[in-house]
Amino acid sequence: MRSPWFSKPFAIFGPRLPISWLLLCFVCVLGLIAILGSTSSSAFDSVTPTPVPDIYSNYRRLKEQAAVDYLELRTLSIGAGRQRELGLCGREKENYVPCYNVSANFFTGFKDGEEFDRHCEMSGLRERCLVRPPKDYKIPLRWPAGRDVIWSANLKITKDQFLSSGSMTKRLMLLEENQFAFHSEDGLIFDGVKDYSRQVAEMIGLGSDTEFLQAGVQTVLDIGCGFGSFGAHLVSLKLMSLCIAAYEATGSQVQIALERGLPAMIGNFISRQLPYPSLSFDMVHCAQCGIVWDEKDGMFLIEVDRVLKPGGYFVLTSPASNPHGSSLSTKKRSTLTPIEEFTEKICWSLIAQQDETFIWQKTVDVYCYKSRKHGAPALCNDGHNTPYYQPLVSCISGTTSNRWIPIQNRSCGPHLSLAELEPEDFFEDSQVWRSALRNYWSLLSPIIFSDHPKRPGDEDPTPPFNMVRNVMDMNAQYGGLNAAMLEEKKLVWVMNVVPVRAPNTLPLILDRGFAGVVHDWCDPFPTYPRTYDMLHASGLLSHLSSERCSMMDLFLEMDRILRPEGWVIFSDKSGAIEMARALSMQIHWEARVIDLDNGSDQRLLVCQKPFVKK
Repeated sequence: MRSPWFSKPFAIFGPRLPISWLLLCFVCVLGLIAILGSTSSSAFDSVTPTPVPDIYSNYRRLKEQAAVDYLELRTLSIGAGRQRELGLCGREKENYVPCYNVSANFFTGFKDGEEFDRHCEMSGLRERCLVRPPKDYKIPLRWPAGRDVIWSANLKITKDQFLSSGSMTKRLMLLEENQFAFHSEDGLIFDGVKDYSRQVAEMIGLGSDTEFLQAGVQTVLDIGCGFGSFGAHLVSLKLMSLCIAAYEATGSQVQIALERGLPAMIGNFISRQLPYPSLSFDMVHCAQCGIVWDEKDGMFLIEVDRVLKPGGYFVLTSPASNPHGSSLSTKKRSTLTPIEEFTEKICWSLIAQQDETFIWQKTVDVYCYKSRKHGAPALCNDGHNTPYYQPLVSCISGTTSNRWIPIQNRSCGPHLSLAELEPEDFFEDSQVWRSALRNYWSLLSPIIFSDHPKRPGDEDPTPPFNMVRNVMDMNAQYGGLNAAMLEEKKLVWVMNVVPVRAPNTLPLILDRGFAGVVHDWCDPFPTYPRTYDMLHASGLLSHLSSERCSMMDLFLEMDRILRPEGWVIFSDKSGAIEMARALSMQIHWEARVIDLDNGSDQRLLVCQKPFVKK
């Protein structure tokens, strides 16, 4: 006897079911199989165990696992699979930099240059959309070719802006059909960068600029770096030169430097301290950087003193123009006398003057500050935290720090400030990242996103050593990834970011000769769109889980600063990785989760941003 449910088809179609109905059922079954099959192809991969915790090694093939079903069902159960994919922003936001709305800042009441400063509190709610590349955008050339040739369509600078410029650094840049070419290294330019660098070296008593490292000069803060030619030359000498310049809507110095693969970020001296700790740089350089150093009662020079290490150098190149016909020496004297007077009050010595270049050296004797004349700036009550865009101060910092070590005492190599951390933690961190980098690098290939992913083996060579250039470690800890990159001779530089509420390891990172900055990831990062080839975030998502941050806003910011076809590697707990995978799908990233298969709760998420041409 048929059940009532089973009798319904017969009541409709008769005792024999029509062929069309059977074919429809068959097609539905095939469709269901196809959907389940595609779902299972984009999930966990298994790797062999490793002796180092949370790091996988010595495997060549990634195997599909049944865990894919769990991940997909978990994603659907929390509703992430039904989230709307985000669209592209309008063309007017191609070069969008949050926190730098000059017109809005001006109408709000900021003046005297503060309208050009960073004001994230004025940004309000951001439109949730993806910043698109310019119409004719091209992937930058790989380093070192990309240092000397960049695509003009990738920058917001017009031909007229370029041709109207007369500064030394811009004369070193030649405009061609669809690219800018830099020829500062050909040795044919009379006032070229090589001659200038050698002049600076000789003024501080060196035989040539190849002796900078031996003299303790390893890190240079280049203020208003032009188009990065001086920094590019210092990088060729194995120095770390970090360019900072104010936000510019067009013709940005920072954007051009980053496009060339040179370390740079938006920063200025208008009203707030730079996001670096005291005693961070061996040299501060300003060549026609546009800052009036004796304004604001010398607070700009005090900020330079704060970030300058004992025995470090301040190099100032003043303009050479003399339109009124007065003698050059008289003009220089009237301009620099207030600076010379103030530098004596902060224990600097003018050690050399040649042509338009002046070099001061900061004292190595901390007792100099106690023997100064009346009216000199007071000493600060220093804390141990790195300032995060705090107002400029009028007192001298760093005199009580255990990092008060003259740069000349580090000529045998970089000094590491290990006093505030456990040495065994530092060296264990270094070993972990050596192992991690070897595996990270082999994952940077589109084959990782195929239905049957594999590692490049003998028949598939690993990605080239210059595959990426600009790398950001969003939770850098001790800078271990940066150190591993250098040991493996990868042609990269790393922006080591220490979150504001993480342990303050930034002084250690800078003492290792690396680029670094403190940053609050609830705010946008001070850089232009499409400026990094690779972002790395180890433990960042778990760290931010208790913060006020919106994770979607964080991912949109990462997408903004990541170049098309750029890479993102997350390393975190499985719950955070599941959330990150769901968010990456909303912003159209290719993504694959890697299961470490070592008994831990750690996972990797490897993502690649697509090149959207619309």
